[in-house]
Amino acid sequence: MEETNYELVLSCPTGLSPSQVSVVFDPSYDRIAHPDIELENSISEIWDQRVQKNASMFNGKKFRYGGHTLCKRDGSQQDFHVCLHLGLTDYRTFVGTNLNPLWEKFLVPSEDDLIRCQHTSCPLGNGAILETSDKKIVVLQRSYNVGEFPGHVVFPGGHPEPEEVGAASHQMGERLTNSEHNNSKGIISSFLPGGNCFVFSLSNSRAYLRVD
Repeated sequence: MEETNYELVLSCPTGLSPSQVSVVFDPSYDRIAHPDIELENSISEIWDQRVQKNASMFNGKKFRYGGHTLCKRDGSQQDFHVCLHLGLTDYRTFVGTNLNPLWEKFLVPSEDDLIRCQHTSCPLGNGAILETSDKKIVVLQRSYNVGEFPGHVVFPGGHPEPEEVGAASHQMGERLTNSEHNNSKGIISSFLPGGNCFVFSLSNSRAYLRVD
């Protein structure tokens, strides 16, 4: 089998409806600090170095991917239900762990990917293939001021923003979950196609962007 640089952890070729996706938002899925103090301190050092070189960079909360569970009944794709396990992280920690020149030292020797990456930020991202009404595919060129892959051509996407659904902390997320609003649905809507990430990526407003 040909080796790849990525692992496909879940495949749903026909897609899933919002009712087939739920979220568990819990501190147990947050990043675990590395026991090596010097390595842990390098997170701040790397961030400070990047900000000095690029003053437009700023920190912000992100959802952290902590795994998922999959339920399937009768072998039918329509009976799939996926539950995402999400914690909290931020862009600073992402730059200081996943993008750190010493990133491999943050990994734990394990066949279990969740254990192997327990000391890294692992922010949840999204992406979409956007087709226009005249059958063109939309691609974007990233700014040269971003921290990851500056100037590269990419599909629209980004990282869901916890603040947009009132989940800037686990305490806020818990209150939202216990309120009349459903936190799980709010989090899901923040990264489904047509969400704010795509509007932001296109530097446009909803008045000029329609995603069916």
